[in-house]
Amino acid sequence: MVTLGSGARGRHWLLALTLVAGAGLAHAGLFDDEEARRAILDLRQRIDVLKQESEQKLAEETKRSSEESAQLRRAMLDLQNQLEAIRAEMAKLRGQSEQLARDVAEIQRLQKDAGQSLEERLRKLEPVRVSVDGREFLVEPAEKREFETALAVFRKGDFAAAQTSFVDFLSRYSATGYRPSALFWLGNAQYATKDYKEAQANFRVLVQQSPDHMRVPEALLAIANCQLEVKDVKAARKTLDEVLAKHPGTEAAAAAKERLARLK
Repeated sequence: MVTLGSGARGRHWLLALTLVAGAGLAHAGLFDDEEARRAILDLRQRIDVLKQESEQKLAEETKRSSEESAQLRRAMLDLQNQLEAIRAEMAKLRGQSEQLARDVAEIQRLQKDAGQSLEERLRKLEPVRVSVDGREFLVEPAEKREFETALAVFRKGDFAAAQTSFVDFLSRYSATGYRPSALFWLGNAQYATKDYKEAQANFRVLVQQSPDHMRVPEALLAIANCQLEVKDVKAARKTLDEVLAKHPGTEAAAAAKERLARLK
């Protein structure tokens, strides 16, 4: 065991202890600084690692977000394209619908026009009731038209053309209800063209075939006129007497009486 000696030795010993203690403290200080540096380096490394991980995650998130954004943009673009296609298809369908409506309207109009046209054509072919010279009967539209045309020609004073028209009419419609009237006007046209023989013949046919017709008294008077034109006075007197005997009270009878008086 070491004991303290004199004062000098004691001071040396104390100094030695102090130096040893100082060296220990210095060593301890150096040790502490090294650990701190290592701790700082470890912390920096962890920070760098965390920073790299964060940056990596951020880059990954950014990339994923970019990809998702791109996908979303593509989806929105596709949706927009689909919407435009749907709008175009709807516009096309509306156009087709409008055209179809116009086509249907046009078809209905054509059907209506065709129906009216057919009805008009059928009406033109359907018999019509006419009243001529006190008689009513049914005739074909064309028959009515041709008789009225021939009569209009006569009334214009074109007797030769009227004669042709009435001859054609009677040939085409031999059983027509217009026959007595057509014979009467044919005889008058022939009388006007001085064809007295044919005029007498047609007036006679009227009198024989339709003795109760209202034109018979005038037809008999016309026969007497034809006979006078050909100087057959005897036959004319006989015909005028027939008018007076069979149709008294008529205008034809009054005219016959007057002519008989002039013949005496």
